[in-house]
Amino acid sequence: MPYVKQTSRAYINSGGQPYSHGDLNYAITKLCNEYIDAEGESYNVYAAVIGDLECAKLEMYRRRVARYEDLKIVENGDCYTLLR
Repeated sequence: MPYVKQTSRAYINSGGQPYSHGDLNYAITKLCNEYIDAEGESYNVYAAVIGDLECAKLEMYRRRVARYEDLKIVENGDCYTLLR
């Protein structure tokens, strides 16, 4: 959740790197809120932000997570072969 301590917020707001899940959530939320504030509240703006977050999530999975999971299949064996 983005409700991190004020010291963490100040660190991130000054350009520091997030170092916990909450910090990362805060940084993403802050960026989205800044975009919404700049563009103005509307359904289209909210839909665009939600869509962009979804696209970023899917691209992160496609480019990083899937590759990592493929490596773990090679290292540890495929659990889906057990289902046949």
